[in-house]
Amino acid sequence: MTNAPASTSLFEPVRLGPLHLPNRLVMAPLTRNRAGSDGVPLPMMATHYAQRASAGLIIAEGTTPNAVGQTYANIPAIHRPEHVAGWRRVTDAVGAAGGRMFLQLQHGGRVGHPDNSGLVPVAPSPIALPEAIHTPAGRRPSAVPREMTTGDIRSTVADFAQAARNAVEAGFAGVEVHAANGMLLHQFMARNTNRRTDAYGGSVTNRVRFAAETVRAVAEAIGPERVGLRISPANTVNGIDEGDTHHIYPALLDAVADLGLAYLHVLFAEPDQPLYRRIRADWSGVLIANPDLRRYPGLPADGGRGAGERLLASGADLVSLGRGFISNPDLVERLRTGAPLNPVREEYSMYVGGETGYNDYPALDAAGLGDHRVLAVTGASSGA
Repeated sequence: MTNAPASTSLFEPVRLGPLHLPNRLVMAPLTRNRAGSDGVPLPMMATHYAQRASAGLIIAEGTTPNAVGQTYANIPAIHRPEHVAGWRRVTDAVGAAGGRMFLQLQHGGRVGHPDNSGLVPVAPSPIALPEAIHTPAGRRPSAVPREMTTGDIRSTVADFAQAARNAVEAGFAGVEVHAANGMLLHQFMARNTNRRTDAYGGSVTNRVRFAAETVRAVAEAIGPERVGLRISPANTVNGIDEGDTHHIYPALLDAVADLGLAYLHVLFAEPDQPLYRRIRADWSGVLIANPDLRRYPGLPADGGRGAGERLLASGADLVSLGRGFISNPDLVERLRTGAPLNPVREEYSMYVGGETGYNDYPALDAAGLGDHRVLAVTGASSGA
């Protein structure tokens, strides 16, 4: 794929490795905390993702590759057979609805708590998350994480690779390695959370080593054409201060450039931002850009279509949207036709709860007779 697509339309098909996507809109990975307490995806998740199968690609929410990597309660996992079986019900439902899915692999590192995982979190250095963390008992002070040994690092890389194999077994077309948003791989890259003096700390080359080794191991496990990488340059969420952002990302991308990955996914992309423009110029493969819509209290009036088309015009190949897909299961059709958007109903929690505020957002009636509620996918709610 070239750095400048032939079309700037979000609604034209595009190829992503072996996949033929019907449009360039990607459902971004969205934490919703609807799995069981054991990390097994619940039937309502199959319904939720199948409702949104018209997206060119769905990237399922951050899913932990091992027990200690769990962030919050009711986060899905992919490291036990029952997790694989639960996700298989989701991918079967999405496939039956005509969709395609990747799974995001997310290790929280210090963004975790013993009350959530039963384990002391691990991190590059024993530096606690600066804010309290949500647990089943309410917000609790963050735990000081245990500094990872080199053996821990090697075993975590292996866990990511096995999680990727599990994801393919569960029916996903591929996986996205999450090196963004202050999670474990991002913690290794940032200067304020990585105080190590070994081969994984100090210089930029050392600080990107763990992320690069993880991506490489995942690519070797399932094939690079099935692997994406997500980054969020200069993102300060979860107490991150990278310190030398403009050096980190060229070094990271150079370390994985030879792999031929499926895509690079850049969070909060802005067409005129110098680092984003350099990343686009340096990255020869497919780039998914996530527009920065944080200035809007809810959704922009056009649902992000204008921002997405500007990113395509500046060289992005696909565009990921998050909140728009939360409240509009048929977001692609609404954006294509200019139909009104459902607002995100803030009275319902984004992160806890059941079907309400999750699977009950209305879709447009195909015959133009008004709105109707999207029903559960046949078999998706049977628990089988």
